[in-house]
Amino acid sequence: MSAQETRTASPLAPEWLAVPADLNALHEPMWAQDVRKDDAGELAIDGIPVSELKAQFGTPLFVMSESDFRARARSFKDAFDAAFADICGGVDVYYAGKSFLCTAVAAWVADEGLRLDTCSGGELAVAARAGIRGENLGLHGNNKSDAEINRALDMELGRIVVDSLDELERVAKIASGRGALAKVMLRLTPGVHAHTHEFIATAHEDQKFGLSMAEDSTGQAGLSAAEEAVAAAASYPSIELLGLHCHIGSQIFEPDGFELAAQKLLRFHAAMQEKYSIVMAELDLGGGYGIAYTPVDTPRPAAEIAQAMAAVVRSTCSELGITAPRISIEPGRAIVGSTTFTLYEVGTLKTVRVDAPASDAGQENVTHPRRYVSVDGGMSDNARPVLYDADYSAILASRASDAAPQLS
Repeated sequence: MSAQETRTASPLAPEWLAVPADLNALHEPMWAQDVRKDDAGELAIDGIPVSELKAQFGTPLFVMSESDFRARARSFKDAFDAAFADICGGVDVYYAGKSFLCTAVAAWVADEGLRLDTCSGGELAVAARAGIRGENLGLHGNNKSDAEINRALDMELGRIVVDSLDELERVAKIASGRGALAKVMLRLTPGVHAHTHEFIATAHEDQKFGLSMAEDSTGQAGLSAAEEAVAAAASYPSIELLGLHCHIGSQIFEPDGFELAAQKLLRFHAAMQEKYSIVMAELDLGGGYGIAYTPVDTPRPAAEIAQAMAAVVRSTCSELGITAPRISIEPGRAIVGSTTFTLYEVGTLKTVRVDAPASDAGQENVTHPRRYVSVDGGMSDNARPVLYDADYSAILASRASDAAPQLS
């Protein structure tokens, strides 16, 4: 392997884990561009050594590179605008606030020409405090409260992404009572099974998000929940139906799921426009682009993703004989994930003996050492390993290590 040695045998270690060729080296895809190590091996982010950060703020500490966040935000905007320039004049990039949001981050998003996805009244409040205009905001959520819908209408949001027939009726009623026009996208579940953990796949049928595109999903023969929502939205005087939305999951590396979802939504988009004599000006293809948490993760550059998706949209619209709708996307972790890390302090070290199956049939089980390294953090600052079986990489931040590598 180029970046790693062949892993040494330890049945207790995960299959992907190998001993790096250089224990102190940074695997670039996992780190912000402005993270460096000095001659003594101390990590610095945007030129600030971690020892200074610890002294000023303590640990555990979330540390983010503003310059890297801005660069990654620009890379998505520039790549998708270039790829879709001749298709629909560019792309609206919504940063998915659920991946990480505070007032400063919201301001960076606006500065770099992106829009912002929110999914709660609290996130709307953060966006308002950051000075983001309502027209550049979207509101997601499968269980929006009436208060959140009213807040969205107060702020004249650019879109409310409706998740169910029940919600569509409530939005229409609230908007009508206010004499307002609610701008709505309908979130659909296209039935595309992305290659990701089942808990973060969001386009299969048995889940809480979106309107099913499967026939008979409303109990009416031949009618999907998605089509019923289109028909209803088109009939409500208080609803402006902007278009359709989907999000097939998170931490996805292969492009085929995105491409298939785009094809299915465009075909449905064309069919609904013709059947109900409506024009839907927008189509949101979601996010979920994977990032590197470990050396075996292979994220795709924004330009590669953009070009692949543009090719599918171009060819499908040509096949259908329709004008391409305005495309939007929703990258979140793909912008913020590698910009940010958590700084911990090591505390207790402990070694225990663990039984493990023998490598050859007929042999007795053997015991292996398991080494526990405790840090001053846990599920309160990162629940993903427990919830999603997520793997992470760790590196000694304060100095270089000359200790022998150990897998356990």
